Amino acid sequence: MYGRNCVGLLAAAWLMSALMMSAQSAVVGRNTPSGSLPGPARANEAIGADTDSVPDSAIKPSPPFLPTPIPQPLPRHWPITSVPSGFAQLARSAGIIFSGTVINVARTSANIPGQAVSGVMITFHVETAMRGARTGEDLTITQWIGLWSSGQRYRVGERVLLLLYPRSRVGLTSCVGRAMGRFAIDPSGNIWFSPQQILAFRTDPVLGGRSRVRLSDFASAVRGASEEE
Repeated sequence: MYGRNCVGLLAAAWLMSALMMSAQSAVVGRNTPSGSLPGPARANEAIGADTDSVPDSAIKPSPPFLPTPIPQPLPRHWPITSVPSGFAQLARSAGIIFSGTVINVARTSANIPGQAVSGVMITFHVETAMRGARTGEDLTITQWIGLWSSGQRYRVGERVLLLLYPRSRVGLTSCVGRAMGRFAIDPSGNIWFSPQQILAFRTDPVLGGRSRVRLSDFASAVRGASEEE
């Protein structure tokens, strides 16, 4: 009795094993070409077949490696400061303040030991001098070419009022606070403020809340800022 049971169990195990092998063969037959055997070599052949079926025009090569550009530093002698907040601080930071008309613009270079710095020379006929200039003189300043390229430009015949930083050791200068230190003058001689300047000067006792002022009022505000030092 015991022997017959063992034989029955062995027969059942053999039948189950045969069924499993048959199922695996059926799966392999569906996933591989007819007459082939699964394995690394056949897998590579399958990949090659898939690639061959894609047209060459659809295969885009990888773009070449482009190194990240390194920005060039500003000249070491360039006057870099934080943007002043308020007219008093703006005026106190300036070494040259005047109104005038642009009469010439020319390319130049600043002589820095071991370094060549391109610049632009702008010449003004000074109409009203408030600091660091003389009324009636032709005043020439030199600006770094990078500022000109970024939009801080002048044209001959333009009438402006400027607050400029003191000249650096190599003679470079620029408007205090970038656009904050540059003002347009209309044909009547009034000085106009941009929306940013109106906001920044809102607490000034002379200029606050005004979009344009007379030159005499502007000069008064400059004197007031100097007296606060």
